[in-house]
Amino acid sequence: MTGLEIKLREALELLEKKHLKRTVYAPFSGQEKPKNWIDFSSNDYLGLAQDAFLKDRSKEWLSLYGSGVGSSRLVSGSLSPFLEVERVLAHFHGKERALVFASGWQCNVAALSCIINFARETYLEEPLVFTDRLNHASLHYGCALGGARQIRFRHNDLNHLKERLQSCQHKKGQRFIVTESVFSMDGDQVDIDSLLELAQQFSAFVYVDEAHACGLYGPEGRGFSYGKPGCAVVMGTLSKAFGGFGGYVATSAALCEWLVNKSSGFIHTTALPPAVWGALSAALEKIPSMRYERQELVEKAQFVRQKFRAMGLNIAQSTTHIIPVIFSSSAQALRVAECLKTYGIYTVAIRPPTVPVGQSRIRFTLCAFHQWKDIEILCQAMAEIISELQIEEGAEERSSRWKL
Repeated sequence: MTGLEIKLREALELLEKKHLKRTVYAPFSGQEKPKNWIDFSSNDYLGLAQDAFLKDRSKEWLSLYGSGVGSSRLVSGSLSPFLEVERVLAHFHGKERALVFASGWQCNVAALSCIINFARETYLEEPLVFTDRLNHASLHYGCALGGARQIRFRHNDLNHLKERLQSCQHKKGQRFIVTESVFSMDGDQVDIDSLLELAQQFSAFVYVDEAHACGLYGPEGRGFSYGKPGCAVVMGTLSKAFGGFGGYVATSAALCEWLVNKSSGFIHTTALPPAVWGALSAALEKIPSMRYERQELVEKAQFVRQKFRAMGLNIAQSTTHIIPVIFSSSAQALRVAECLKTYGIYTVAIRPPTVPVGQSRIRFTLCAFHQWKDIEILCQAMAEIISELQIEEGAEERSSRWKL
């Protein structure tokens, strides 16, 4: 055993002691989840991952075009049906072009870094990149790969963003504002109109990550940024409401062409398999008409938020289908997740470094496949678990355990 191997094992033991060690395992073994098991951790928001229409289209494209394309998009891995899917995807967002990447993480890192580097090379000044503190890790990595020193503003605090913008008025670099529209860990949303007003006032280029909004919010599920020309780049993922895999940007034709020519994350990777593209083409046909599913999801999320708040749980400022319950330690979050399993509810404790220290949580994600009876089971289970913990530990200790 090498010295490095020994150090690795010691580091893993330390993670375990801190309740921060992660393990890859399969909670569900078959083609379908057990009927008595309720999954409140999935990002399959519209239930399209198991939709017959998408699966049939995926099988069709698999049969027609094969299991893989064997090369990158710039060699021989770009089929004409792929270009048509990107055209429809661009139209879905009201943009000139769309470009699909191998994953959402890769998309943000590759596209954002490329755009920032272009601004630096063009204006010969350091870009000024203003980012929400709670942006997804991929956005932070994209800024870092672009060599930008982020100017972070307090989460969803546009007054603080304005102060930051004002403090840099004397600087000449291109200004960027980078944000999510629906924040993946807190389930709250940005005031997109107010943010765009600030961007216009300070001539800032706006990059909006709509990964958790596409398919669910805005006209026909087209996202909060739809119809707002101030959003220069709309990023989305195909692995959540779209029920497939991959990520994309929808933006101007010129910017897409630049990414095709200069974005390493697009150039140097094999194209997604035809079956994935087929499922995406079907999702784009189906999502605009899923009004009922979107409305039901809004109503169910509102119901759960009200119930959780009535229990005294800290659900941050959630306004969407993503509802976190925040605890003061990782051990608490892990314990509640284990308790929920006894009710047939599958959830995952989200711990640092994904979230800040002292803000470990269980992130409940509501999906179209959840029935009202599932929602009732969840709320009843949480009420009973909290009550049990109060009995075991005493009211005084519990009062400190369940706060932020």
